[in-house]
Amino acid sequence: MILITFTKIRFMAFQDILDGIYNEVIQIENTGKVADYIPELSKIDANKFGIALVDKHQNVFTKGDASENFSIQSISKVITTSLIFSKIGNDLWKRVGYEPSGNSFNSLVQLENENGIPRNPFINAGALVIADLMLEHFKNPKAFFLDFMKELTENTNINYNKNVAQSEKKLGYRNAALVNFIKSFNNIKNKPEDVLDFYYNQCSIEMNCVDLAKCFQVFSNNGAIPKSDKLFLSSSQCKRMNALMQMCGFYDQAGEFTFKVGLPGKSGVGGGVVAVFPNNYTVAVWSPKLNKKGNSFYGLETLERLTTETSLSIF
Repeated sequence: MILITFTKIRFMAFQDILDGIYNEVIQIENTGKVADYIPELSKIDANKFGIALVDKHQNVFTKGDASENFSIQSISKVITTSLIFSKIGNDLWKRVGYEPSGNSFNSLVQLENENGIPRNPFINAGALVIADLMLEHFKNPKAFFLDFMKELTENTNINYNKNVAQSEKKLGYRNAALVNFIKSFNNIKNKPEDVLDFYYNQCSIEMNCVDLAKCFQVFSNNGAIPKSDKLFLSSSQCKRMNALMQMCGFYDQAGEFTFKVGLPGKSGVGGGVVAVFPNNYTVAVWSPKLNKKGNSFYGLETLERLTTETSLSIF
């Protein structure tokens, strides 16, 4: 175990830490399962495992398959939510809540009793409302979103994976049910098929661990994009987005993630996990095998070790 205080962390120390954690985690039997309910995701090599950490000085540290692209899936919900939050402010919370759901990410259960207002923007119901708002507030939302992701990652090669998007659309009966049910409460304004089209493309976007860690630096930098120092979110909005990730970023495993890891973060069923240590670093892990809650098995093991061995978390 590597024990190290924050003041002693230097360039090589982070690399040593990632090397050690990677070598520990890869020895653990991975009991997870790839998200084969999206056929394109089932084609991924289940044994892939990569880690990338970007510190506040823009130093990049990697281990394993950190440079291979994967579909970030629900991690994209943090960015779309932030875009709408920056655009309409607190009016956002009239359309979607900010409480943990306590249910599966694709559940319809609460919508009936809560008049079509999803509990938070990271479950599928909430993300569909955000997608509707993206259509409402941006002339070409798919192009705008993609360009913004390229800006955050500093990578002009970021793109949608049309095969993944089509694969999700083909079997997206639950999401179609969600968007139509929410529309019955007048909380979806656009055509359901247009909302779903944006949503499937949003989730299909591909990047690697380094891209993902860079993408989330805005949340560790008080809402400013580090490279340009352009303010994307106010410090208050950034605080609230980090709070949302802390409470809701891992579906009904958010409490356990907070207990074991102690960082704001978000997972996706493509096997990606990203976490933020405000004012210090962002870290991304990719391992496609998911636990029963839909979160990367190795991803959570890695992040628990990172905050435990460095004694660095928000708590």
